[in-house]
Amino acid sequence: MFTNRQLGKLLLPLLIEQTLSIFVGMADTVMVSALGDAAISGVSLVDMFCNVLIALFSALATGGAVVASQFIGANRRSDACRVSNQLVLVVLGVSLLITIPMILFRAQLFGLVFGGVEQAVWDNAMTYLWITALSYPFIALYNAGAALYRSMNRAGTTMMVSLLINAINIAGNATLIYGVGMGVEGVAIPTLVSRAVGAICILGMLRKTHLQIHLLHGAWKPDFAMMRQILRIGVPSGLENSLFQLGRVLVVQVIAQFGTIQTAANAVANTMDTIGCLPGQTMNLAIITVVGQCVGARDFKQARYYTRKLLAWTYAATALVNIPLLLLLPWVLPIFDASAEALALASTLIMIHNGAAMILWPAAFTLPNALRAASDVRYTMIVALASMAVFRIALSYVIGLGLGMGAVGVWIAMVVDWICRVISYVARYRGSRWEKLAQPSAG
Repeated sequence: MFTNRQLGKLLLPLLIEQTLSIFVGMADTVMVSALGDAAISGVSLVDMFCNVLIALFSALATGGAVVASQFIGANRRSDACRVSNQLVLVVLGVSLLITIPMILFRAQLFGLVFGGVEQAVWDNAMTYLWITALSYPFIALYNAGAALYRSMNRAGTTMMVSLLINAINIAGNATLIYGVGMGVEGVAIPTLVSRAVGAICILGMLRKTHLQIHLLHGAWKPDFAMMRQILRIGVPSGLENSLFQLGRVLVVQVIAQFGTIQTAANAVANTMDTIGCLPGQTMNLAIITVVGQCVGARDFKQARYYTRKLLAWTYAATALVNIPLLLLLPWVLPIFDASAEALALASTLIMIHNGAAMILWPAAFTLPNALRAASDVRYTMIVALASMAVFRIALSYVIGLGLGMGAVGVWIAMVVDWICRVISYVARYRGSRWEKLAQPSAG
């Protein structure tokens, strides 16, 4: 169903998009680091906190992408178009329900998790949080539109919009921080503006009627049957992704108890670690389209073939990225204007993460997306949440706090979580249960 050229057409724009996003994130961190460790810590804690919600929006978008991909594979274009309108309604409604209380009760909600942080960190976090919370509906709508474009194998469009978003973001940061002299507001405001522009652009382009999937004029009446199909995939994935991010927040809470230096080191390491996961993050998006269309066509032999092929590509690319990164780490880390103690600890954390990623990450995080593309979302959710609770969270407290290993102990617990996921997902893929769970209505 997909030639290597078609796969390249899908993967290359996604890779560029993900690369841009990562390096712009690094640029954000570098610019914020000029404001001091308290600013780095405050922004990173809010980003971890807000990633819980953004993960929910992404999962809902993925739910729409899975259903749309299966309809395309089944040659049901009109149904795929109906998905687009209903997905927009779903993500807009959910995002507004989240945004309003997040703005009104931000101090109480943030304090439940990070109430013990230093006052300077708290002040920066509160400023950054209320501004970026306004962008939630926009990031939800952009994710929905981008997911639909990827379902059509038109990742080049999302890449161009991402270029625009990132250009606005980084130029705005540089202007407001270095030019105007703002604090964390100089990072938050460009984030809000860039996300708003991205949402408007992607939805505007989805109105083009020549597209396989496009917004239908006047078809904004809620279709609860279609919404159920989207939510059938999106809700379990949303719970999984959101609780995964929440687990990361709880883990960072452990690290925060060791002081600003360890929190800042964790923020720097997280920024660098995203580079090591770049091939996998790219493939996570692509594999939904590829396997989803194979499943929609009821060709499970090709679904398995492309899963193995794309997973092998992910392993090869992960090694190609991480080996040079680890070798060049002593020359890369100094770009962050953090304390020497924070950078030294960050180096250790990156070694743990990126070294293990070459062996474990693709099977732990890319393989389950192939299962999700076949609507096998309940199993992936149960495995992810159980592994998170037992290993990443509970074991973090045991090793990080109990044994006094701090952030290093927390990251060792993370690797154990990955091992559990690999064992569980490989076993599921080797069986046949996931083939029987594909959306019946997409056949």
